[in-house]
Amino acid sequence: MKVEPRILLNFVAFQVAWFACVLGGANDLALAGTLVVVAAVGMHLALAKRPMPEALLVAAAATIGLAWDSTVVTLGLMDYAAGNFAPGFAPYWIVAMWALFATSLNLSMGWLKGRPWLAAAFGAVGGPLAYLAGERLGGLQMSDPVLALGAQAIGWAVMLPLLTRLATRLNGFAPAHATAWAPISTEVRRHV
Repeated sequence: MKVEPRILLNFVAFQVAWFACVLGGANDLALAGTLVVVAAVGMHLALAKRPMPEALLVAAAATIGLAWDSTVVTLGLMDYAAGNFAPGFAPYWIVAMWALFATSLNLSMGWLKGRPWLAAAFGAVGGPLAYLAGERLGGLQMSDPVLALGAQAIGWAVMLPLLTRLATRLNGFAPAHATAWAPISTEVRRHV
């Protein structure tokens, strides 16, 4: 089985930026980690055939992540020591990680698209494991780990299928005619 170079590059960039962000959050270097994510997202957009759909996907995932993780913070399930810009909100480096995650949806995690039950199962397991790893690396604290990870499992089981469906529509790596919103984007281009 041959892996496309862009998928391998996406996987490696995601891993490097993920660790930079978590370790930055754990060591009071949240801005440095976030800048690594900004570079990874910038590279992703530069490599896309059509960067605008990918940018919209990144923005949507960051918005969803801000809402979700801020809810988790407000409920007192998780606490972040660094990068907090306002009480009750997720830190900016967590929001950056959601943007980073969006870069994987059409590439290294693209195998989940069109498989909502698999995406839900993967989200229910992978989401909490990522937060558990972040906690073990010192990026966050959980007041009640079972409750916090259970909430993340439910949240990710719902959000990942929705994000993969959104990624199918906002795919800057597929030809324009292959996405569900291609007629809309063609109509918009005619009026620009």
